[in-house]
Amino acid sequence: MQLNFKEILTAFMVLFAVIDIIGNIPIIIDLRKKVGHIQSEKASIIAGIIMIVFLFLGQSLLSLIGIDVNSFAVAGAFILFFIALEMILGITLYKDDEEGSPITASVFPLAFPLIAGPGSLTTLLSLRAEFRIENIIIAVILNVIFIYIVLKTSKRIERFIGPNGIKIIRKVFGVILLAIAVKLFAHNIKALLA
Repeated sequence: MQLNFKEILTAFMVLFAVIDIIGNIPIIIDLRKKVGHIQSEKASIIAGIIMIVFLFLGQSLLSLIGIDVNSFAVAGAFILFFIALEMILGITLYKDDEEGSPITASVFPLAFPLIAGPGSLTTLLSLRAEFRIENIIIAVILNVIFIYIVLKTSKRIERFIGPNGIKIIRKVFGVILLAIAVKLFAHNIKALLA
């Protein structure tokens, strides 16, 4: 097992930016108003399980349908690029609104697809093409802990940061994510064209 702090930090930051739990606070507040209560533990654990399972089985699923990790990473770079554009420009290219009970709301749409959605799952496989798996798992666990804290304290965070603070955080992480998308694209397109 080779733990690399730089890899863990980079993977954590990438996932943190993609999941965008701070930027999703308004959606979480709205969901809480609709269903009354969100099971923070359940949502965090389920999202973590989905991400770790996909990290291990995603590659097998891809090879089953005949796609290599580099092609998937390039596709992932495009998804990250569009997520970053959403964050920077404040536009919504895709958002799926679902209503339900507190239990179903904790799983769908909160754990999936809001936390462990197409963006984060694609990112995991893209990261796997570049980083060691144990470093990515630690980054996922750290994100799940952070997600749990945010879900538990979302009302207080929203009051403390305020709408403008959330907008600024989204834009900053959007720029970081855009840079990561460009790096991911460049790295994997080279491998595909080699």
